[in-house]
Amino acid sequence: METPTALVGGAVLTVFGSALLLWCAVELRLRHRLRRRGVPATAQVVADLDAAGAMDSSPLLSYPVELSGGRAGTGAGSGSGTVHELRPVSVPDDESHYLVLARPRGSTPLRRPVRLAPGAAVQVAYDPRRPDRVVLAAHEELPSLPADLFWALLGTSALAGGLTLLAVALR
Repeated sequence: METPTALVGGAVLTVFGSALLLWCAVELRLRHRLRRRGVPATAQVVADLDAAGAMDSSPLLSYPVELSGGRAGTGAGSGSGTVHELRPVSVPDDESHYLVLARPRGSTPLRRPVRLAPGAAVQVAYDPRRPDRVVLAAHEELPSLPADLFWALLGTSALAGGLTLLAVALR
């Protein structure tokens, strides 16, 4: 392999592997933090309205969120009580709760499990400051270890391959 090709290939693989490993670490930390410190709730799996959403392996969840001060969807600020990028719907019997539609983080099997069919109730934990950040509770979670290991192994091998190419090119 020529030196410029090895340098460019090594740099690309190194950046890709580093970014993938960073993304894996951030995602694992976010899921772990939400499970430990997030607000627990019972969510209902709802049917997707469009064909693309129905093909997503991660289910669409609807869960109530108590908002402290302010109204949902009434501003773009980061203040408490603002729901970002969601479709809040007022619960008829209570003005302080809103239903939020979101997909859980870290739940990406190839096919949606039968127990996550529309209408099923699951336990979740969400971030009260950003209610669209939601994870399935630890006992509800599908085994995400194989997928997490796959992405970490892919990032590690890309980083190792990139560093090897850079070392060979700079020799």
